[in-house]
Amino acid sequence: MTRRIQRIEDYALIGDLQTAALVGRDGSVDWLCLPRFDSAACFAALLGDDDNGHWRIAPAGAGDCTRRAYLDDSLVLESVWETRTGTVKVIDFMPQRDVMPDVVRIVEGVSGSVEMSSVLRLRFDYGRVVPWVRRADGHRVAVAGPDSVWLRTDPPVKTWGQQMSTRSSFTVGPGDKVAFVLTWHPSHEPRPSIIDPHEALEQSLADWREWADKCRTEGPYRDAVVRSLITLKALTFAPTGGIVAAPTTSLPEEIGGVRNWDYRFCWLRDSTLTLEALVTAGYLEEAAAWRDWLLRAVAGDPADLQIMYGLGGERRLPEVELPWLSGHFDSTPVRIGNAAVDQLQLDVYGEVIDSLHLARMAGMAAKPHTWNVELSLLGFLESRWREPDEGLWEVRGTRRHFVHSKVMAWVAADRAVQALESDPARRGDAERWRRMRDEVHREVCEKGFDPKRNTFTQSYGSEELDAATLLIPRVGFLPGDDPRVIGTVDAVRAELGRDGFVRRYSTEGRGRAVDGLPGAEGTFLVCSFWLADALRLTGREKEARELFERLLALRNDVGLLAEEYDPVAKRQLGNFPQAFSHIGLVATALGLEAG
Repeated sequence: MTRRIQRIEDYALIGDLQTAALVGRDGSVDWLCLPRFDSAACFAALLGDDDNGHWRIAPAGAGDCTRRAYLDDSLVLESVWETRTGTVKVIDFMPQRDVMPDVVRIVEGVSGSVEMSSVLRLRFDYGRVVPWVRRADGHRVAVAGPDSVWLRTDPPVKTWGQQMSTRSSFTVGPGDKVAFVLTWHPSHEPRPSIIDPHEALEQSLADWREWADKCRTEGPYRDAVVRSLITLKALTFAPTGGIVAAPTTSLPEEIGGVRNWDYRFCWLRDSTLTLEALVTAGYLEEAAAWRDWLLRAVAGDPADLQIMYGLGGERRLPEVELPWLSGHFDSTPVRIGNAAVDQLQLDVYGEVIDSLHLARMAGMAAKPHTWNVELSLLGFLESRWREPDEGLWEVRGTRRHFVHSKVMAWVAADRAVQALESDPARRGDAERWRRMRDEVHREVCEKGFDPKRNTFTQSYGSEELDAATLLIPRVGFLPGDDPRVIGTVDAVRAELGRDGFVRRYSTEGRGRAVDGLPGAEGTFLVCSFWLADALRLTGREKEARELFERLLALRNDVGLLAEEYDPVAKRQLGNFPQAFSHIGLVATALGLEAG
């Protein structure tokens, strides 16, 4: 039968803290990059079709599963099919790796008798390269260039090659179990070690349960918070502590549009909110690892600071297009790499300094050079904050004096003043940073505020609004009861709102010149969480809670959120799952629980 094209929200995530796979409701793994998040995909049907690589295990002739869920507080996915002849479940997970990455898929009969089918199409280099497949030592071995993948079943089942794919057929009854293990390793190395799939399952469940039990919150939103924290943990590259924005590239912000970007990198813009979420929830080890990644990434000349880096802090992320992929629902181009790495975004200096300040406040052991790094970044910002930049949203239009960028310059100076006031023995000139802080504050209030409409604007002299101004009370630039803050919240909700959710900025009419891109996008989920936070901070907690619970309802059946949501088509948009969205969820939930 022809497979139904899976929508973004039809996918669930599995991973091993170094890479991740997306599994559709129909039991097909349609996206997997090996061995790292930013490696080339060997399953790329997500951005093309089945010929670009996928691996489906499901009852013969069946469509989507009847139901699915993660097992307890884990990243182990269980999909159940209730068929005419019986019931079967498929358990999918990736064990936290020893050396090489494994994908384990265990088929278990529940009742009756169910004929199962496995179709494996490996296509290396983002769906472009068909490997050579042979048999060896009870495995099917696929090799092409540097990549090698070994597939085995336990117990062995009938397997054959057909139409450039590896197929298996078998029948399970109650209690029968058939495990598939797919292992990647460099093609020039000897055969990888063999894992016991059933032991790996028990260990994975134990590992995730132990980790989830560390969560401090016990409030009414605990389940949602824990699921989001597990997702953030899954997006962590364990060897370095870096957290990718998403495990995917080029999932569209508009179906059929061109706003398709690679998010498999680590953004400095996420740093403060990520640290805040991890610290508040009790995950100091992960917060410290992220802080340390941040320090390594930004080391060097502050003039060379980038807005994003690779998993290990790599700086070169060249952007290219892959013309052989047709895109998700024909949304092209498909891009890898990200040219926004070369943009000037002055807000990141404030975000880095705020993150390091938060780490100090949380009691994390300080690194000897941390304060010197902050002083260096602040000194550079002092000389450049008056310049226009591309802003938080990486617009590909002309540079402007974005209000959010200026506010974050204020944050940088403010946190330096706080640090010096709390420790007078610390090296630095508090009066110098007070002067900078006051000058930035004065200029933003004069040039970035529209008194006629009683709202802060996107940039100096513009009429457009920006959801990033919702962060003004959160970072302490103005208190929540300030009439200018209340006016900004109301204006953003009115002008950028869509069905109660919030867009980042306008992409039509006047906003086209700011954005520099054709087409539109959906409501931006983290901005909608920011609106809930701003409503709470301006004293409208009931409205904040109502919005938050509407946002919770947008999660898919396994609790995951993409970057954006289309309230008209009622579908998720953008890369998936999105760290920023889940960070927003955690922060808003914890804020509401704290009152």
